[in-house]
Amino acid sequence: MEHLLPKQAAEFLRHEPDALLVDCRSDAEFFFVGHATGSVLVPWYDGPDWEKNPHFVADVRKLAGHSHERPVILICRSGKRSLEAGHALEDAGFKRVYNVVHGFEGDLNEHRQRGVLNGWRFEGLPWEQM
Repeated sequence: MEHLLPKQAAEFLRHEPDALLVDCRSDAEFFFVGHATGSVLVPWYDGPDWEKNPHFVADVRKLAGHSHERPVILICRSGKRSLEAGHALEDAGFKRVYNVVHGFEGDLNEHRQRGVLNGWRFEGLPWEQM
């Protein structure tokens, strides 16, 4: 698995139009906090009990057109869930898996706030909220 900073991930997506950007946060985070433009939601963990999605790999495989060669970029809140999800994809045979370091919202600052140090949104990259 390779690790990309948010700006590197956005650049990768510009040069690799076939790449799949998978947001592996929860439904609530995706819809209410916002998400990277062009991303598709496949939760790694989701409520109400925050259980691991047993269909994650199969869902990504379908979105990737059943190709293990298609680049898959994973993004979550801060880069931790996407790292776990990336390992699961690699274990399932995916060859080109990328993790967005700092994720969508970024790391916590000294006041336990996100979005003020780093991350996709902090970098001013395209995002939307529903």
